[in-house]
Amino acid sequence: MRLTIIGSSGSFPGPDSPASCYLVEADGFRLLLDMGNGALGALQRHVDIYSVDAVYLSHLHADHCFDLCSYWVARMFHPDGAKPRIPVYGPSGVSERVAEAYGLDPDPGMTEVFDFHELTPGTLGIGPFTVRVDRVNHPVEAFGIRLEHNGASMAYSGDTGACDSLVDLASDTDLFLCEAAFQDHVEHPKDMHLTGSEAGEHASRARTRSLLLTHLVPWNDDDVTLAEARSTYDGPIDLARSGRTHTIGG
Repeated sequence: MRLTIIGSSGSFPGPDSPASCYLVEADGFRLLLDMGNGALGALQRHVDIYSVDAVYLSHLHADHCFDLCSYWVARMFHPDGAKPRIPVYGPSGVSERVAEAYGLDPDPGMTEVFDFHELTPGTLGIGPFTVRVDRVNHPVEAFGIRLEHNGASMAYSGDTGACDSLVDLASDTDLFLCEAAFQDHVEHPKDMHLTGSEAGEHASRARTRSLLLTHLVPWNDDDVTLAEARSTYDGPIDLARSGRTHTIGG
């Protein structure tokens, strides 16, 4: 598997990165994990946007899903005609939510180019990937995801506070892409995001082989977040940076 960081900025785009968006590839199949605001522009630096095979949305906050609206425009109104439908996986009401965001009547909404599937906890197949999803701890319905292919594995937290389901999804993975939007020295709302040290704790409990911190809020000092994570996890750690590629397994 190959992971390309399209956007890793938390809550809103930063000066060097769009909001959350991650491209995972295997056997020629291209899966986008989230499409936060600003992601579609950066995606075009890496692949033909019409070569994307499926989209997964962890939850329906703007910084994780709103560029699906731009992607609908690009697929629906291409000069050569509308592009073929591709699957979009997301929480309950995903089809209505993105239609509302663009001011569309929900019928047909965006269903002419997207085949929407509502997520429930469990296992499914997306292209060549074996996928498991479970709910995580966030103010709206939100999912973490585990992907496996040909002996390689990764997990992505989406947005979450501390929760056991996230540890289970990341258990013994090669790479854990985990949010770390908060920092220990600042008061923050409960059950919304993780600090760097909490991300590290979850990674240690999961025995993941590497940790990649993401959802990095522009006003935070990323070095502080990294130091917090290193205080609770002793494996390889890095910061997710827009444009970087990571090989998983193999």
